[in-house]
Amino acid sequence: MTDTSLPARFERPSALSFLGYAAGILIFFWALNGAGFSLEKVLSSPPRFADFAARAFPPNLDPKVLERLGWKMVETLQIAFAGAAIGVILSLPVALLATRGLIFGSVITTTTRTVLSFIRAVPDIAWALVFVVAVGLGPFAGVLAITIDTIGFCGRFFADDMEAVDKGPAEGLTATGARRLDIAACATLPASAPAFVSTSLYAFEKAVRSSTILGLVGAGGIGIELKVGFDLFDYPTAMTVILMIAVVVILIEAFSTWARKSIIGEQR
Repeated sequence: MTDTSLPARFERPSALSFLGYAAGILIFFWALNGAGFSLEKVLSSPPRFADFAARAFPPNLDPKVLERLGWKMVETLQIAFAGAAIGVILSLPVALLATRGLIFGSVITTTTRTVLSFIRAVPDIAWALVFVVAVGLGPFAGVLAITIDTIGFCGRFFADDMEAVDKGPAEGLTATGARRLDIAACATLPASAPAFVSTSLYAFEKAVRSSTILGLVGAGGIGIELKVGFDLFDYPTAMTVILMIAVVVILIEAFSTWARKSIIGEQR
């Protein structure tokens, strides 16, 4: 029988809820004030943006410039792929340490998850600065930064994927007296494989976006060209870099989406 009654009217919030809403509004305006939000600047920005656009267009399409930027973009993709691939491989054993109730006890899993949280809390560009100090300027510092960032990302999500799988096969193996490591290898890891593929592809997308800006701190890639373009007020070249980054990132995301649908669909 269809329910034709009117929906309940909006209920008046309790005193505690009202205080919560008021506190949220106050925090919002406090954040705006601390961030230097200015409506005057917002309203006066269109002419300055229009001036930048007029000076940046048309982009610099000089063949020599495009060749130089093209090689820098290739270097950026090399940094992203190498760092993401190493990070994904290293994330698997880390995720085994971080998965609750799989192989290790709560002390090890909690410690590993805390370390992964710390890695994710530090921005990738900050890791790039650390590795520039450690190994010097150049793309290798970028590879190491992407690797650490990927471990923080994939290690956590791989662990969550393994915790979310159907426990039936694992319980069946446990009943036969199988060891925890055997259960992980024969039941948990195979069931988590499609999720691992999806997470790894997301990690590669993330690595490509991150690697485009690591050059700002000397960690290789096309980011340094963007910085130099703005520093020298060479806006046409800077716009060329921005457009190249946008095109490459969009293509990588399209490929990643296609790969997830194809690979995961076949595995199912």
